[in-house]
Amino acid sequence: MRIIFMGTPEFAVPCLQSILDAGHDVCAVFTQPDKPKGRGYTLTPPPVKELALKYDISVFQPKTLRTAEAAETIRGLNPDVIVVVAYGKLLPKEILDIPPYGCINVHASLLPKYRGAAPIQWSVLNGEKVTGVTTMYMAEGLDTGDMLLTEQTEIGPDETSGELHDRLSLLGAGLIVKTLQSVKDGTIKRIPQTEEGTCYASMLTKELSHIDWNKTAGEVHNLVRGLSPWPTASTIFHDKILKVHRTKIINGYSGQAGEIVQAGGLFVVCCGQGTAVELTEVQYEGGKRMSGKDFLRGHPVEEKTVLQ
Repeated sequence: MRIIFMGTPEFAVPCLQSILDAGHDVCAVFTQPDKPKGRGYTLTPPPVKELALKYDISVFQPKTLRTAEAAETIRGLNPDVIVVVAYGKLLPKEILDIPPYGCINVHASLLPKYRGAAPIQWSVLNGEKVTGVTTMYMAEGLDTGDMLLTEQTEIGPDETSGELHDRLSLLGAGLIVKTLQSVKDGTIKRIPQTEEGTCYASMLTKELSHIDWNKTAGEVHNLVRGLSPWPTASTIFHDKILKVHRTKIINGYSGQAGEIVQAGGLFVVCCGQGTAVELTEVQYEGGKRMSGKDFLRGHPVEEKTVLQ
């Protein structure tokens, strides 16, 4: 099939690679404009662009698709189908109507649950046990089009959003190839989405980072792994920010919410309802990531110290 691929971040790279490996003709890639990164603000291409250039695929980086020029460019490329994976821009109806086989999106949740920008993170934040990937035909609404194929996977009890992200990107890569084959064969079935059980996965903000130690250990643990690698859960220790990268639910401790309990060198903190977590990996303001044990060795804790 002749395909236009639209995607930007690392999540979309395995999908593009799998489409190329399956022998499809990717006639063009649309991706977000290069952005300055690092201390030197070096202009850096998106990961999808880097892969496209390795295969000498034409790359387009329009600031918006809501122009007559963008529509004319896409029409001139004469695609059979447009595949969209974490592109970061909405497609107007004029473009959705161009390819004869439609526009197909790869979404990192089991729709209709977790429509929106951050489905992976919110599935972890909310303590879901199962998630997956859905391919769907795109419509004008946000992640509301007819579903095509799904593949589900269990979420590990200690799995972070970053780890789940990597697994789902590979699941999506396999699923989009299966979807395109079924579309080509004419065997694909459209499943309309219902509004029952829907929820919106909004973009993450730094305001979510602060740990409320009155929450249960399970809720704190989900916050920590859901916000890893960004924006990272944090608390206040001696008037400085202490980032918490990893935790483990631990039994047998009780005390005031936020109270640090040292036990055999373990960095244990009491939470709400008589629960507790061990901080297994932390990062003090201005410092490096380290184990909770190593942090306590360099930062002695007075009895009854409470994290804020």
